[in-house]
Amino acid sequence: MKGLPENWILCMLNELLVSLESGSRPRGGVQGIQEGIPSIGGEHLTYEGGFNFRSIKFVPQDFATKMSKGHIKKNDVLIVKDGATTGKTAFVGEDFPYEEAVVNEHVFICRTTELISPRFLFRYLISEEGKNEILKNFQGSAQGGINSSFAANTVIPLAPINEQRRIVDKLEKLLARVKNCRERLDKIPGLLKRFRQSVLAAACSGRLTADWREKNPGVEPANKLSETIIEIKSNQDHTIDHMKFEIWQYIPVSQVTRVVLGGTPKRTVSSYWNGSIKWARAKDIANCTTCYIFNTEETITEDGVKNSVAKILPKGTVIITARGTVGEVRILGEDMAINQSCYGLLPRNGIESKFLYYALQGSMRNVYDLTYGTVFSTITIKTFDNIFIPLCSLEEQQEIVRRVDALFKIADQIETRYQKAKAYVDKLTQSILAKAFWGELVLQDPADEPAAILLERIREERARRVLESLQKGSSRRKSRPGGEKKANKA
Repeated sequence: MKGLPENWILCMLNELLVSLESGSRPRGGVQGIQEGIPSIGGEHLTYEGGFNFRSIKFVPQDFATKMSKGHIKKNDVLIVKDGATTGKTAFVGEDFPYEEAVVNEHVFICRTTELISPRFLFRYLISEEGKNEILKNFQGSAQGGINSSFAANTVIPLAPINEQRRIVDKLEKLLARVKNCRERLDKIPGLLKRFRQSVLAAACSGRLTADWREKNPGVEPANKLSETIIEIKSNQDHTIDHMKFEIWQYIPVSQVTRVVLGGTPKRTVSSYWNGSIKWARAKDIANCTTCYIFNTEETITEDGVKNSVAKILPKGTVIITARGTVGEVRILGEDMAINQSCYGLLPRNGIESKFLYYALQGSMRNVYDLTYGTVFSTITIKTFDNIFIPLCSLEEQQEIVRRVDALFKIADQIETRYQKAKAYVDKLTQSILAKAFWGELVLQDPADEPAAILLERIREERARRVLESLQKGSSRRKSRPGGEKKANKA
């Protein structure tokens, strides 16, 4: 812990609490209970210090009434006490939506003395330093946790009460701005996704290059592309109303490519593996973050190719996953083989590989509709007879690729800036909290009562409560029949 500011003091968490308690649930759990009193568990606390009530559970009203501990009040600090999320902390503020609620046996309620700011304590406990203080008490394996003794072993930096209030006020304003910034940033991935989809839709409908066709009226129509494309099947179900120009047509993928299914050499033959030929699986394709795939986890040998149905496909072949995670599309960045969970689409003469790549991405909904299977989604080689893509002249394909690449590059640049901004904002909350509890967020006022005096008053109040509790206990014992006689005998 960094050096404390003047007039601050270190104390233990339990010194600042009037109670530390947990709750319970009925024997047999709460499954199937649709109404009653909300029961808050660790899953309902968020890492930002709030709550997520989407899967709220309940205990019966009569059970909650009989609970002697675990009832939530405003200004309580809740801490997850066990499991993988031990230490996750939330604050019960004025916006807490339930008038009556309880915690289950996996959550501690920390109720502070009225002499301190409960939000000051809460903000410290969700700081990195505060989390570490809690988790140093963790015992057991991944399913271990903390017990009630953690509070006596968790160090808290205590500021003068007026400074606590100034810190909390400043934190609430700054963190609200950070939250607003994060919410705005969170919209960017969705906007970029829709932008890319719109670009592909415009590319596959002809709208993206409408001006190019006007400037190039003599372009060769699609049905004259190449003698290698000998048949074009029309399909009214795949006709787009706004495609009025005749130089474009929709055509099955199987007519413009040679479709090749991959294969796997025998695993038991060691001479087939760890060779010089890269061998791509659906996993490799899905993990590739660019349109070109160069790296694979495994390699095979020439013997492995010769003695199996595996084939070496040339650079520029378009690959599509066909089983499990169907529809991941990439382009081979170099010669390599593929396994049977992938199809290789070798473009015929007059078909640009990257145009085919973009056209397939624009046809993914059609691909998903053609899958079958319950355990694994699958497409077969016949599926490509029913996957239609737009076909235009080679020159226009190249222009489409150029324009899509340029627009996607802009989107990629924005995404890079978004990632940097998000990383900065994600660190900003903890940076602000660190400054707050190093005494660097607000100015210290020499006129403030020192925290040492505040802590002494808290200890005096604590001693008074203990004494009152003992006196009440003694009074109750004396009021019982025979209580006074037993006391005298003692």
